[in-house]
Amino acid sequence: MREPELEGQTVVLIGGSAGIGLETARRAKAEGAAVILTGRDSGRLKAAAHELDLDTDRTAAFDATDTAAVREFFEGLSRLDHVLVTAGGPHYRPLLEMDADAVRLAISDHIVMALDVARNAAPKMRPGGSILLMGGTGGRRIRPGIMSAATAVLPPFTASLALEIAPVRVNLIAAGFVDTPLSASLLGGKLEDRREELRRTLPIGRVVGPADVAALAVHLMTNTALTGATYDIDGGQQFVGA
Repeated sequence: MREPELEGQTVVLIGGSAGIGLETARRAKAEGAAVILTGRDSGRLKAAAHELDLDTDRTAAFDATDTAAVREFFEGLSRLDHVLVTAGGPHYRPLLEMDADAVRLAISDHIVMALDVARNAAPKMRPGGSILLMGGTGGRRIRPGIMSAATAVLPPFTASLALEIAPVRVNLIAAGFVDTPLSASLLGGKLEDRREELRRTLPIGRVVGPADVAALAVHLMTNTALTGATYDIDGGQQFVGA
């Protein structure tokens, strides 16, 4: 019997009420962590807390794009160890359909959010602590639209942030298609066709799910030699053009 890898540690999930955030909370809790879920929707947070058997004081409803709200949340914490930021959605609009404000938002929203989290969380982190960011593999294969640029900026940002807030570690998870409620909402009736296409074409022969990403996230929390790096998790999707 091995010891739980996160025993006695506190893990905060920014965007933890569903999908990858919720699944990472589940895995972290199984590894002995005290988890804190945050999200914009208080109803979904309550349901997630019930699913994980968490007390309601282990949740906080706020908009992670609100700088003041992020600061207030972290001011209410004493000490923590790890933060996973999954809040914020992807941007798929064609470039020429976007005005200047939309482009600024698409390129900067994840970065600004990450900076707000880092500047407020890092001072309260114990040795070995980490911040995990979520991105995508869209920057690996250039396609029309803003998505490739928005994801390509995250790896160098992650590395620079890791240097600035060391010894707190910062890493980036770059995911391909992950079968989450967000994917379902984006694809609608085309979801099952997409799943079947990926089962047929991916080298792993199956669709990547939230539990796969959660396993990687917990590993990045516990392996204290890892910082400033980007870790792809897409089942080989970028190599087969799926």
